[in-house]
Amino acid sequence: MTDRQPLDPHRVRRLVRPFAWVDVRLRHRLKDLDPGAIAVLFFLHLAADRHGCSFYSDAAIARHLGLSEEEVTEARLALVRHGLVLYRYPLFQLLPFPETVA
Repeated sequence: MTDRQPLDPHRVRRLVRPFAWVDVRLRHRLKDLDPGAIAVLFFLHLAADRHGCSFYSDAAIARHLGLSEEEVTEARLALVRHGLVLYRYPLFQLLPFPETVA
């Protein structure tokens, strides 16, 4: 077993409020997504409320991520297609992962 002590114990990250989380099972789905979709999904995880909902527009997400609106739209469509988010203008909803993920 490897030693899991921090390299710098004076600089250990702490959870702060507000807190955003990403389900670790997402790592199994990353290979199915292009980098733009991964960036948009991560942004939505950071922006979502406690119900997994966000009202950020494609234009606002594009500005935050340095992407074009077209790239965000393509990413949104991919995330919907992969069952990771629901979208009905102007609302995004992050979806839970199934209990079993291959």
